[in-house]
Amino acid sequence: MASKYPGISELRQQLDSAQVSAVELAQAALQSAEQNKALNAFLDIQPESTMAQAKEADRRLAAGERSPLLGIPMAHKDIFVTQGWASTAGSKMLQGYQSPFDAEVVGRLNQAGSVNIGKLNCDEFAMGSSNENSAYGPCLNPWDHEAVPGGSSGGSAVAVAAGIVPYVTGTDTGGSIRQPASLCGITGIKPTYGSCSRYGMIAYASSLDQAGPMARSAKDCALVLNSMVGFDPKDSTCVQRPVSAEDFTAKFGQALKGGDAAKPLAGLRVGLPKEFYGEGLSSDVRAAIDVALKELQALGAELKDISLPRTQLSIPAYYVIAPAEASSNLSRFDGVRYGHRADKYTDLKSMYENSRSEGFGAEVQRRIMVGSYVLCHGYYDAYYLQAQKIRRLIAQDFQTAFKECDVIAGPVCPTVAWNLGEKSADPVQMYLADIFTLGASLAGLPGMSVPVGFGDKNRPVGMQLIGNYFQEADLLALADHYQNVTDWHARSPA
Repeated sequence: MASKYPGISELRQQLDSAQVSAVELAQAALQSAEQNKALNAFLDIQPESTMAQAKEADRRLAAGERSPLLGIPMAHKDIFVTQGWASTAGSKMLQGYQSPFDAEVVGRLNQAGSVNIGKLNCDEFAMGSSNENSAYGPCLNPWDHEAVPGGSSGGSAVAVAAGIVPYVTGTDTGGSIRQPASLCGITGIKPTYGSCSRYGMIAYASSLDQAGPMARSAKDCALVLNSMVGFDPKDSTCVQRPVSAEDFTAKFGQALKGGDAAKPLAGLRVGLPKEFYGEGLSSDVRAAIDVALKELQALGAELKDISLPRTQLSIPAYYVIAPAEASSNLSRFDGVRYGHRADKYTDLKSMYENSRSEGFGAEVQRRIMVGSYVLCHGYYDAYYLQAQKIRRLIAQDFQTAFKECDVIAGPVCPTVAWNLGEKSADPVQMYLADIFTLGASLAGLPGMSVPVGFGDKNRPVGMQLIGNYFQEADLLALADHYQNVTDWHARSPA
């Protein structure tokens, strides 16, 4: 089944054969964004800036330049600073802020010739699993407007699922690319930590934040990731690797373990963690995952039962480490150096209090307070240090598992998308939705979500694929083989 929304490859062919211009594609994307305004996916649109980029792309095309992303419309999660567009991180604390420079990821995509349509809604400072924590209101899931799109990259997932743009940027701290991709029925990948520069990405938890692409297919994600990754001396956590290692389309169409055209996954061992398939996983999600696993078997893959015994500990470990780093990163937003300043205050202390109370939403305040608490003298050893030890043990569990398998497969989220407001009153229930994604984030491993069907109320289901460090090309090739024999990724909301 062909998608009614063309992907990067289709648009590339149209541009290169002059069937359409970059300006026309940009105009169509802007019109689509306006038509889908009720979804609340965009926080800022600057048509003049967009058209300037499109005209430059047409100039480069007329000069004979050819590259995968040249002239293709896209949009950025509002966690990346972008010159000329608002950069708010979905927060009132940064309302109206415009950066004087571009994030490294934004700059790389600009060099590749992408045409930015605007900035996408997200949970405030990327803290959330439903996009309901945005200071500018939640996005609506295109498949069901009563459902959340997932978070924190909710606006990014919505923009692709609704067909506004063929690809977007997102960020993943504890699952914020994979989870909204799953709940909106698109493909998204979080690369190995350190693959993409964090320079210009408004920080939440620095040892966990990682940028990645979201698109309709694995092939499109690979094309975008090729332009996003690369060493950046401005980011001390960015990994320097040979350029030849960063072609994520290199294994497409190949048998991964020496199979043949009929069985391209022959010899591939797919690990199924028993902790991912037990109590808490809804039956509709389990059914869709089981059908997808049978497709992998039909392609030649071998399914193996494995164990990630500390899966349950990933939630308490993450929700100690991430808030601790957030309390440090967000301390700069005090109304003096950065961010919103309250109109009414009597002294310096009340200015701090009023500015931060007005600028930060409830979830951000909650995580700052938790993070400040666990870093306090007397509690650091009891909480933060112990959480870091557990993090190391979780990473070791994955390495033990990869001795038995080549890739790990399982659900992204325990359920399909829940209704707006359903979990807002209980933060712990919201945190539990991240149970299957947090482990890979804590370990710094690459992970992706691939659409595999629909569950309750005809809401999308995604399957998570986790690989060992820097094995993104294998994950994407595996997903591509699956998408060549299924059409879940090509389906679109009415």
